[in-house]
Amino acid sequence: MRILVTGSNGFIGRQLTHDALERDWEVIGLGRALRPAGAVKSYLRHDLAEPLELDTQVDAVIHAAGLATPWAAPVEYQRNNVLATSNVIAWAKDHGRPSLYYVSSSSVFYREADQLGITEDSPIPADAEQINIYSRTKLAGERLTRAYPGPCGVLRPRAVFGLGDTVLLPRVLAAARRGVLPRFARRDGHRVLADLTPVATVSHYLLEAVARQFTGDLNLTNGETVELDPFVDDLLTRLGLAPRRPRVPLGVAMALAGAGEQWSARFGGYAEPPITRYGISMFAHSKTFDATRVRSALGPPPRTVAQTVAELVAAGG
Repeated sequence: MRILVTGSNGFIGRQLTHDALERDWEVIGLGRALRPAGAVKSYLRHDLAEPLELDTQVDAVIHAAGLATPWAAPVEYQRNNVLATSNVIAWAKDHGRPSLYYVSSSSVFYREADQLGITEDSPIPADAEQINIYSRTKLAGERLTRAYPGPCGVLRPRAVFGLGDTVLLPRVLAAARRGVLPRFARRDGHRVLADLTPVATVSHYLLEAVARQFTGDLNLTNGETVELDPFVDDLLTRLGLAPRRPRVPLGVAMALAGAGEQWSARFGGYAEPPITRYGISMFAHSKTFDATRVRSALGPPPRTVAQTVAELVAAGG
């Protein structure tokens, strides 16, 4: 099997490259860094906001490149998540129409509300109702992928974590190391539930989708539900961190985060504020996903949440 992995230096991309090589697949990596982060057959340094010029053919493309940060300038999301996807599709159309797998995001489903047991058939909010610009541009990428005139799949990882994470846990740990990590208190006293997905599971499912020639939409999750605040408390304790966790009313937190976002957009060059409304929403509202379809299509997950937490603790976070 010969595959092209875009974003091969990213969190998911590095794991994909490693696991594909373990299967004795040939991997062509693509990223913006000067050198590849791992061993690949070949590597192309390229910004996908520009048309891709690569004179080769592959059996499949896993398009994992994108801007995943919760806060950035709208033009950057458009450039990295929409224009880049369009350029990957254009290249694939002109190079044999290999199978195309788009790494989207579970956030396309999100609302500022509790959502339990989300499935692939759950309603997706319209563009104007998307929870943030990131999710809106990932949804746009899904539409582009479905219009591809070749076999394709849209795969939506849910809350990916593990060694090498650059988005999820680093923000939690940074706040804890500053000494304060608030709990967002809701008037109804709801205890927030969430499911997390090891990066090894995401990589395994993406490669299984290629191997099994899966087409269609899949939500990638271990289907393991945790109570979020106790989970975070336990992880921090095991890492030797004991931040203050004051209870902050949800409405107050959202107002402060909104003010920070406005200041950043107007005066701060879209530098990421200490906390965003999206980040608060993820800690204040339950989000769980039904793993029935992914397990039926691609099998059981290879790694549990507990195993991945143990790896993080052993590595010191």
